[in-house]
Amino acid sequence: MSEGTSTERPTRARHPSGGTFDFISGPWQRLPARVREWAPLAIVLAVAVLYPYIVGDLKSFATIGDFFPELDAAVYILVFTMMALGLNIVVGYSGLLDLGYVAFYAAGAYTAGWLASGQFQDVSFHFGSVGIQRDTQGIHVSVWLVLLIAGSFTAIVGILIGLPTLRLRGDYLAIVTLGFGEIIPQVVRNGDSFGGFNVTNGTFGINPIDSPGFGTTLNDAVGLPVNFQQSFDKFRLFYWGILVLLLITVFCSWRLRDSRLGRAWIAIREDETAAAAMGVPLMRTKTWAYAIGAFFGGVAGAYYASFKSGAFPSDFYFNISVFLLCMVILGGMGSIWGVLAGGIILSWLNIQGLAVIGDKFNDAAGTNFEIAKYQFGIYGTIIVLMMLFRPTGLIPERRHKRELEEGVHDETFFDVSH
Repeated sequence: MSEGTSTERPTRARHPSGGTFDFISGPWQRLPARVREWAPLAIVLAVAVLYPYIVGDLKSFATIGDFFPELDAAVYILVFTMMALGLNIVVGYSGLLDLGYVAFYAAGAYTAGWLASGQFQDVSFHFGSVGIQRDTQGIHVSVWLVLLIAGSFTAIVGILIGLPTLRLRGDYLAIVTLGFGEIIPQVVRNGDSFGGFNVTNGTFGINPIDSPGFGTTLNDAVGLPVNFQQSFDKFRLFYWGILVLLLITVFCSWRLRDSRLGRAWIAIREDETAAAAMGVPLMRTKTWAYAIGAFFGGVAGAYYASFKSGAFPSDFYFNISVFLLCMVILGGMGSIWGVLAGGIILSWLNIQGLAVIGDKFNDAAGTNFEIAKYQFGIYGTIIVLMMLFRPTGLIPERRHKRELEEGVHDETFFDVSH
């Protein structure tokens, strides 16, 4: 067939099964490669931003409407997904098994309690607070600034925990981090009398915690909300706030992964001895991973405490650390998009999904089975099945996938010489 003849015939994109999808594949393949690469992400981002406006319409569908989370549940989902991304830096990038990540969550939440509440009644300090009378007792710093302080303080806590523990490897490291993860909740639970000074208010927790907002000046100038909690659209505002924080976490994780520090983390994950032999400073590099991962956990904890308007010791227990680790494993260790998917799926199951599935099952079968009682057994079953049938995760990182599927094949000297 001549070249002129072939150009006149339209290109037909074939599906691997043999069918043709010219109406979709043809125009899609003619788009520039960069557009094809980023278009799905742009669509997902647009849906996420517009979700508060369309959730009512989505929930009106008869069959699947109940599966879409309400906005308050969506805030919970995105907060825990953000913490899973922070844990992914420690576990997925650096290969450091951390079973005490809940300690960073607690440190961030209580930092918000100290700096944005009436916990310390002997002090009256205001800096950028919104929606609060100036004569209100306590420390009231702008919540946006508190988020940065909470992340920085939690990073310091991560360094202090990491310095004595990161010299260990494997199971020993996991056991020590588990110990620290159990120590922190006990400290906040019994911190109502440190030398006669009430730091954490014990089992009652710290509440109420101030809400984020932009104050009257920006409200009058550009219409930004004065205070999230006092707004009629508070769930929308909190949702968009955590969505922005999550996007910042995704961007930082993406840039860190491809940076010099990220490559050092991956080298330690693949072979710590070889990385040390090549000049990678192990302690400093591991400590950076611990500190940066703790930073995002602290920011998420502070924001969630502001959303709930309180920090309570009953929120910080060992199961949360395991829950976050399951998100990383389910999505794919080291994979940003995989951890996003794993975090959203497990968080949705925990906050709403299992209850909805149980109701649908009971309506269809005419039973009264409470599936939510067996939630951790269900999560464990999911992880076991993933390890058996897809150990790389839902959306695996390419490098990690090659490691697990191809492995390392050494050739004998005899084979090389011949």
